[in-house]
Parts: sequence; structure tokens; C-alpha cells
Amino acid sequence: MWNDYAKRGKYRETPIPKELASSIRTLSYERDPDEPIVDVEPNSIYRWVKRAGERRYAGTSDEGWTYLDVHDLRRTWGGHLLWDCGILPAVVMSFGGWEDWETFRNHYLGGMSPIAAEREREKISFVSGNVESDPGADPVFEPTVQSRSLY
Repeated sequence: MWNDYAKRGKYRETPIPKELASSIRTLSYERDPDEPIVDVEPNSIYRWVKRAGERRYAGTSDEGWTYLDVHDLRRTWGGHLLWDCGILPAVVMSFGGWEDWETFRNHYLGGMSPIAAEREREKISFVSGNVESDPGADPVFEPTVQSRSLY
């Protein structure tokens, strides 16, 4: 996909659900491969998203929907890949066209809770499970009080 509007001609190869791929193949059947499948002005897409947010606000009275914009769609998609699909952050960054690691980390990864740290620790085969289950075991690491609050 070439994204000429926001990223000024940068190419992105992005995974999509099978159902969407099937719809795109159907829509593009016997079309010139260089011809856009959805040929609308970018401002139309912004209006569609704004209207969808307004409809959600009308249906829920949640004022947050009045702030919905197209960037939220990308953010939600990236978060879904990270948190729901378990895709590595570097891969999500590549798929989504994010280039600044610090910004991506701050806005998409957030802080790690102690529960998440313990869950991830249990995935490592050479680290014993929960330290509490084996009181004689030495912990592999002992985070400081400050790092517990940050991660």
C-alpha cells in the first residue's frame, strides 16, 4: 500500500484479516493493479470517521467519541496487534510505519505491571516459576521499588 496523503509516498505492507483480503480481491477483480480500490479524497475518510464518532456519541452519550479521528484507527489497530495478537513491537512498528521507538514505546506499550512481569517471567524456561512457590530459590532479579512503579 502506498500512502501518499499522510506519509508522502512511503510504502507499507500491512497484514489484514482474510475476510477483508477476500473483499479486496473481489473488488479489484479485472481492474488495473495500479488503480486504487477505494478512490476517495482523504478528507472524505476523515469525515466518515468523524460521523461514525458522532453516531457512537449519540448512541452512548460518551463524550470521548466526539474526539475520534483517523489516527485513533491506526492506534487501535496497532494496540490490537500488540496486546491481542502478541505481535512483537518492532514488527508492529514496521507494519504501521512507526519509526520513533521512544514515542511508540510511550504511547503504545505503556508501563508494565508487576503481574504482567511475573506472567512473562513464567514463560522463560530457565527461570523458576513463582518465587513464593519455592521459598529457598534465589530470584533471578529483584526489581527496585522505583522500577516496580515504572514497569
